[in-house]
Amino acid sequence: MSPSVKTLLSTLTARGPHQVLRGNLGIAGQPGVVYTPEKGLNLPAVAFGHGWLAGAANYRRLLEHLASWGYVAAAPDTERGPIPSHLNLATDLLTALDICTGVRLGVGDISVHPDKLALAGHGMGAGAAVIAASQREVAAVAALYPAPTAPSGESLAPAIEAPALILAGATDLTSVTSNAVPLAAAWGGDALLRSVDKATNNGLVEGRRALAALGAGKHEPKTERLTRAILTGYLNYTVLGDKKYKPFADPEALIPHTQFVDPDAVEEEPEEKPQKLPLLQLVQALRK
Repeated sequence: MSPSVKTLLSTLTARGPHQVLRGNLGIAGQPGVVYTPEKGLNLPAVAFGHGWLAGAANYRRLLEHLASWGYVAAAPDTERGPIPSHLNLATDLLTALDICTGVRLGVGDISVHPDKLALAGHGMGAGAAVIAASQREVAAVAALYPAPTAPSGESLAPAIEAPALILAGATDLTSVTSNAVPLAAAWGGDALLRSVDKATNNGLVEGRRALAALGAGKHEPKTERLTRAILTGYLNYTVLGDKKYKPFADPEALIPHTQFVDPDAVEEEPEEKPQKLPLLQLVQALRK
C-alpha cells in the first residue's frame, strides 16, 4: 500500500537522510554556493535562482534541505542589486549546472548525472530559471512564486517541454507582482500550478532583507517548510522517477494547505479606474 500524501508531506518536511556539505562555487569562477550530500555518484542537481534584493544566503535552509535528500543544490550569488539583469542570472544558473556536471565535488567522491538536472528559483530567480530552461533541456523546472522578468517567462514558456511546478501565494495569485497564472497557461510541457494557502510571494525568503524594514518581504516559516517539501517531492518524481512521489506532480492530488489552480479558469481582476476628486478635495489631499 502506497503512503498517503499527508504521510509523504510530513516525511519531506523533515531533513533527509544525508549529511550535508557546503562548498563555494567561486573556486570554479562563479560566485555562489553549493550544498551537496556527504558523498554520492551520479547525483541529481538543482540550480537555484534567488529573488529580488536577496541572495543565496537567504535560501540556506531550502538548499540544505535539498542536499539532505540527495541533491546537489547550487545557487549563484549574483545580480543582487536593485536593477538586476534577469538574462545574466539565467546565464549564471546554467554556469552553475556546468560546474556541477563538469567538476568532481567534495574530495572527488561526489558527481552529478548530466540527465538529472533541474532549474528552480524564487520570484525573479524563478523567471531566470524559466529563461535558462528555454536555452537548455533539463528534467524539470520549479518556479516558486514567480515574478515578471525581462524577457517575460510566458513569452518563452511555449517552447519549453520540461515539466514545471509553479507555486503562488494564495493572496498574490492575481497580483501584478506575480506572473504564475500566465506562465502556467503558456507552458509548452506539463505545468502544475498550485496556490499555497495564507502564503505571500515573499514569504520564502529567510532572514532579514532590504525590504523587510518597510514591512514587505517578511519571512513565513510555514510557507518555507511547505514549499521545500512540495519542491522535494516534485523533483523526486520528475527528476529521479520515483513513482511514490507522483502525487506531487498530479493536479488531482489533494495536498494539504494548497489548491490546484487551472490557469485557464482564472479571471483577471478588472483594473480599478482612478476616482476623480473635486478640485477642493484634491487640493486638500495634496496638502496632507
